Amino acid sequence: MNALTEPHYRCAALLTIDVQRDTLDGQPLEVPGTSAAVPRISALCNAFRSAGRPIVHVVRIYRPDGSNAEPVRRDLVTGPTPVLHAGHPGHQLAPTVAPSDTTLDDDLLLAGDLQSLGPDEVVMYKPRWGAFFDTALHTHLQARRVDTVVIAGCNYPNCPRTTIYQASERDYRIILVTDAISGLYDRGVAEMQGIGVRLSPAADVIAAMEGAQS
Repeated sequence: MNALTEPHYRCAALLTIDVQRDTLDGQPLEVPGTSAAVPRISALCNAFRSAGRPIVHVVRIYRPDGSNAEPVRRDLVTGPTPVLHAGHPGHQLAPTVAPSDTTLDDDLLLAGDLQSLGPDEVVMYKPRWGAFFDTALHTHLQARRVDTVVIAGCNYPNCPRTTIYQASERDYRIILVTDAISGLYDRGVAEMQGIGVRLSPAADVIAAMEGAQS
């Protein structure tokens, strides 16, 4: 990895992508591997909180009428089973990922505002696959002098991968946490290496964050 893509842990922010109850085992939008990744995602959150570094929990919230859903998902969203619906328990963050008393403020988030969960920890709604599309994420990170994003969460092929490419287009240094992401596959690993993404297990990221603060 060259000097222009090497992570700066002192300038890093953690992005958790779609780590919501409906994506866990046995739930309507179950994504295999997400439940298994949650303990490591939670450990990353704790490490970033301890280091005083920013955390952004990026979520999808669908209106039950499907009006804000991707066209490919409108039939699913308007079907008989609630899927990441506003006001429904399944769209809440997965247990242990956020502070225990967290309840998403749907009106605030759907309006494009950030919901604060604690010191420099927020929730942000994204209207499409990528976290930078039509959101305040880039402005939020730049205001905090973030140049490195650490990506963890749900279903690499869709929202995490799109977010990573959008971050790369904005010249962020990027870490993909390989055991804190669901849906990662061999070709995906090669794709990420090809655009300068650092692939690291959670334990290495946590150790680096601790070392950066010493």
